Amino acid sequence: MAKVVPTEIQLHQKSRMLEIAFDDGARFELSCEYLRVYSPSAEVMGHGPGQEVLQVGKEDVNITAIEPVGNYAVKLVFDDNHNSGLYSWQHLYELGAEKDKKWQDYLDRLEAAGHKRKTH
Repeated sequence: MAKVVPTEIQLHQKSRMLEIAFDDGARFELSCEYLRVYSPSAEVMGHGPGQEVLQVGKEDVNITAIEPVGNYAVKLVFDDNHNSGLYSWQHLYELGAEKDKKWQDYLDRLEAAGHKRKTH
């Protein structure tokens, strides 16, 4: 995949959505919950394959800050004090491009773990 660069990143705190546009014309709306449960941090991803930690109870999480990291990533600061994941442009693009599949996988893992997701 070619290297992608965002042309716009806009946080909509009221709806808890991050809108991101890329230089190839792709545009994604990603919920704060989705971004939080797919954080690239070791706390979520573990330290290797198969060590992922299922995140539960993140339905109401919001982003309080977006901090640039060089020319390749942003650090998202969440209101549940999670702030250790660096979201590279590539990671954000993949989260957008694979959103439907990844979201369904998350819902399936929650159900398998016996967790009922809170709906509003």
